[in-house]
Amino acid sequence: MARNKVISTEDILSTLCHSVTEVLSSASGNQISYSAMVQKITRTCMRPDIGCFVLFDGGFTGLVVMNFTQQAAMEIYQDYMRNMGMPEEEIAHSHLSDDVSNVLGELMNQMVGDFTGKVREQLHTSITQNQPKMMAINKQVQISVDTTMDRPQARRVTFTTQNQNIFYLELAMDKTEFIKLHDFDITESVDPDSIIESQAKVNKAKKDTSKTKAAANNDVSDDADDDFLAELGL
Repeated sequence: MARNKVISTEDILSTLCHSVTEVLSSASGNQISYSAMVQKITRTCMRPDIGCFVLFDGGFTGLVVMNFTQQAAMEIYQDYMRNMGMPEEEIAHSHLSDDVSNVLGELMNQMVGDFTGKVREQLHTSITQNQPKMMAINKQVQISVDTTMDRPQARRVTFTTQNQNIFYLELAMDKTEFIKLHDFDITESVDPDSIIESQAKVNKAKKDTSKTKAAANNDVSDDADDDFLAELGL
């Protein structure tokens, strides 16, 4: 009998790490990477300089914490704002700015949202998330959240920005395993932005083609007029 595939906490953590790198790399326009080595930790903490956490519940329960140094926070925030086309004078230059916290909170919301989508597609279960809570802090704060986790497991992963600034992701979740009973096709998620962008390219191509045909028809018409005038000796 074939052995059924087992998906563990580390596999779920890997999916979360992919969501973090994909969202942040796309938002900032720069490469974000993470360490292949994962730390086992006993508890999750919010640490200086900016900490953020999100709870999720459903098929399994968990807590995601992200801790940014001020250098990493400012690099991601400023690259994101420039990538969005914001003028330099409107970009904050302090990690204590509310704008920095708001942007990083929104990016974390997108990261966990991408993660919940991948969980739905790959594990055939559903989890929901709450609104991210973010704050600038100057000393370590231990997170103690009332959850229904029976046997929590905690992991920490180190991430590196393009300029070699460091930030950390911490995950605490139920000790659980998903066992694949039979093969199934993973339905790829539909990205509305990609659809809009593709349709815009198609429309532009059609418009350019129409302009080219119109210009060609005008050239033919002009040539015919010239021939007619030449025949009249004009």
